[in-house]
Amino acid sequence: MKKGKYLTTPIYYVNDIPHIGHAYTTVAADVIARYYRMCGHNVLFLTGTDEHGQKVQEAASRQGRPPKDYVDEMVVRFMDLWKALNISNDDFIRTTEERHITVVQGALDLLYKKGEIYLDSYQGWYCLPDERFWMERDLRDGKCPDCGRAVDQITESNYFFRMSKYQEWLIEYIKSHPDYIQPSVRRNEVLGFLQNPLGDLCISRPKSRLSWGIPLPFDDKYVTYVWFDALVNYISIPGYLTDMGRFNKWWPADFHLIGKDILTTHSVYWSTMLRALDIEPPKTIFAHGWWTVEGEKMSKSRGNVVNPFDIIQEFGVDPFRYFLLREVTFGLDGDFSKDAMIHRINGDLANDIGNLMSRTISMIERYFSGIVPKPSDAATSADVTLEGSVETLFGKVETFMEELEYNKALGAIWEVIGSANRYIDESAPWALAKDDSKKDRLSTVLYNSAELLRIVSLYIYPYMPETAREMWGQLGIGENIASTRLDEGCHWGELKPGLRIKKGQVLFPRIEVKSSAGLQGRHQKPDVAAGFSLRPKSGSEDTIPIEDFAKIKLRIGKIISAEAVAGSKKLIKLLVDLGDEKRQVVAGIAAHYSPEALIGKSVVIVANLKPAKLMGIESQGMVLAASNGETLSLITPEKDIPPGSTVK
Repeated sequence: MKKGKYLTTPIYYVNDIPHIGHAYTTVAADVIARYYRMCGHNVLFLTGTDEHGQKVQEAASRQGRPPKDYVDEMVVRFMDLWKALNISNDDFIRTTEERHITVVQGALDLLYKKGEIYLDSYQGWYCLPDERFWMERDLRDGKCPDCGRAVDQITESNYFFRMSKYQEWLIEYIKSHPDYIQPSVRRNEVLGFLQNPLGDLCISRPKSRLSWGIPLPFDDKYVTYVWFDALVNYISIPGYLTDMGRFNKWWPADFHLIGKDILTTHSVYWSTMLRALDIEPPKTIFAHGWWTVEGEKMSKSRGNVVNPFDIIQEFGVDPFRYFLLREVTFGLDGDFSKDAMIHRINGDLANDIGNLMSRTISMIERYFSGIVPKPSDAATSADVTLEGSVETLFGKVETFMEELEYNKALGAIWEVIGSANRYIDESAPWALAKDDSKKDRLSTVLYNSAELLRIVSLYIYPYMPETAREMWGQLGIGENIASTRLDEGCHWGELKPGLRIKKGQVLFPRIEVKSSAGLQGRHQKPDVAAGFSLRPKSGSEDTIPIEDFAKIKLRIGKIISAEAVAGSKKLIKLLVDLGDEKRQVVAGIAAHYSPEALIGKSVVIVANLKPAKLMGIESQGMVLAASNGETLSLITPEKDIPPGSTVK
């Protein structure tokens, strides 16, 4: 077992309503935690809630309840969300727990005895929402420089931590440890902040004003300032002061993952606190960006706060997890929209990995009675290229994951998925199946496709754990994917021929998109919309001028996936490659073709037909076929011609 890895999220303020930002940080931490476990590391993945402070006290007071009862109820929102998002945290810290309180008081006592904490009178401007004092010079237009809300002038005695004492040390430490604050743009922001004089940090509140907090061990008339309390969670749970052997096993933390809004608190407050306690800083503080919603900042007043529970219910857990880390470079700001999410689901998930899984399983079922075939010893250049792309994937993913470049890691995985789909298209197993002399080649192509899916499922497990488990189940693999070492399981040839596949649900059904052309109220018979029957009537009244025919755009399409429509005896849902795009087409041909027989066929598509819904599924074109009422035959080109070619 390799050295342990310690990863943290912020502890989320219990008064907040969980939103996409909370989900983003926690999913990012979960992915790297799962990845490290698959690489053989012991992992401590910590998240939790920050439960003290004036806002909590006032909210509880408005409800006529003790603060502890109030936070006990509020914390469930976060616990439920992490369960819904399949978060694999090893511990969950609540700052109201005794195991944390003991360490906070112990750390305060150490600093007080070292002379790092002193009592002084204080006059400043106090922001209640941020629970933070500001000097006059810090205000912007007389308001809080962070949140822009009104501040109150307060004069009182409080205890202070000698933070200013460590300003020069911190500047030099950041400069000499370029990985300490990431990404580099955040590092530069902190160094810019430290160009101004750093004051001392107020770390207490009088109990006369705030009683809901951890009492100072050296003066019971005061409680601990919420930020000092909250930051100590990173060392209290690994065992600082209570189990130093365990603490030394985990500390320093490998990654503190935070949002950029709390960068100063972690990079300045936390760093200097640790220095004063003679504790090494964490290896990396990584501050990611914010999410906007369709170009606008999220806010309750705009009513555009993204509720993760709603997204999970509408789109599913794994697609949401995938979207969060594929859509945006981790560290930069991102924009959320349902259109963008649907695009990722229909493209990356349904068209790419979903299609690869569906066609591979279907053809093994059709051509080998559901048994994974044994590959032949004779490998073609295409086989070697496919295997090579998989063998080089580990190094790419390892490099990207160590830098938290999630979207680049996924991009490398999807390149391999794309190469596998092209491998199937070019190998044309449906054609090989027609020639008994090519049975060995057919076995090799389908084994290679299945083996690639096995390996890909290992790589996507940290991002989409339930999808990866489903893939292994459909491939007939009995082992637990979560306990499989990535560096051992990703080598080619580990899939055992003879396994019986277990064809299951479609991994990622395409999501219907309402057309701007207006589908509401349009009703067509399934056989007409599917376009399989062309029955011209006799008589000159049915003739049309050439100009009318020229309006119809006919193109060659290659069917890359096909599945029966549940509840219908006639309809098959097709995914058709038109060269520059992929289209979903619903065709009423189930009585004449099985879905498996259609994969790989070139057909003629009416490409500019208005979309129509059949049994609730959108059809984005029409497949042409000839029929005499009993027999039906798809119109196919005589020669091999690329998808997208024009039919004239």
